[in-house]
Amino acid sequence: MRDLVAQTRLHTSDLVAPLFVREGISAPHPIMSLPGVMQHTVDSLVQEIVELRDVGVRGVMLFGVPASKDEVGSGAFDPRGIAQVALAKVRAEVGDEMVIIADLCVDEYTSHGHCGILDGHGSVDNDKTLDVYCKIAIAQANAGAHMVAPSGMMDGQVGAIRAALDGAGHSGVAIMAYSAKYASSLYGPFREAVDVNIADGGHRRGYQQDWHNSNEALREVHEDIAQGADIVMIKPALAYLDVISAVRQSVDVPVAAYHVSGEYSMIKAAAQNGWIDHDATAMEHLTAIKRAGADIILTYFARWFAESMNAR
Repeated sequence: MRDLVAQTRLHTSDLVAPLFVREGISAPHPIMSLPGVMQHTVDSLVQEIVELRDVGVRGVMLFGVPASKDEVGSGAFDPRGIAQVALAKVRAEVGDEMVIIADLCVDEYTSHGHCGILDGHGSVDNDKTLDVYCKIAIAQANAGAHMVAPSGMMDGQVGAIRAALDGAGHSGVAIMAYSAKYASSLYGPFREAVDVNIADGGHRRGYQQDWHNSNEALREVHEDIAQGADIVMIKPALAYLDVISAVRQSVDVPVAAYHVSGEYSMIKAAAQNGWIDHDATAMEHLTAIKRAGADIILTYFARWFAESMNAR
């Protein structure tokens, strides 16, 4: 009877699996702070995505981890860069059976770990960064991405990327904008996953949102939609359910939420210590995000959830 009258229903098709592909390794490499998550080789990434498809997951988000980095993150837009090589092989394998999303940023590729090009004084130059983002978008679309997801929170990034994609003949490539990305303390395990350290003990509070505020999120969301975003995202998810709910009530485009690495790892660590029930807590968290209004949830629990549903 509880299932019969449940108001919120979570489906495998609601989920997107974030995945990491690393250049220069010969076998998948476990990420210690993200139990069960790997830095993949290109071949193991393709295999993982095929297996995700077969259990019903319909979307993946790819993050590249290059062997070398530089000041401008040139590997992010190099046609032979790890993300582009992986995108091409994944698209060749699964075609249009899954939505292939490419994270669009440079923090994994820059030697300083920031999401943009520095101005010589340690701050990010917004406009120079947009030029690089446009190059990345075109490279990712050329490689086979169905959708790009700009995550750097630069002003005007969606409009610039939309114009670049359209000008390069990729008007069909969608944009999932990280519209309300907060300067959160919950990204630690992710930074291990992509080998990112912000230089000189720096931070990203200059371009990510202040976690005290919610009105700013609505402004950012509406600006991104006006610039051409097809989907808007809130990140993190569980600590920002109020923001997800407010955005859902305010817009008529799909709303995504990223259940981030720290939110995932806390469940894993507490469950390993026997303090909580892993499956019940994970299900409760994901359902709360859906209940708050997210149409799409990016989560490292995607495969676990799909396999759990298939086993019922």
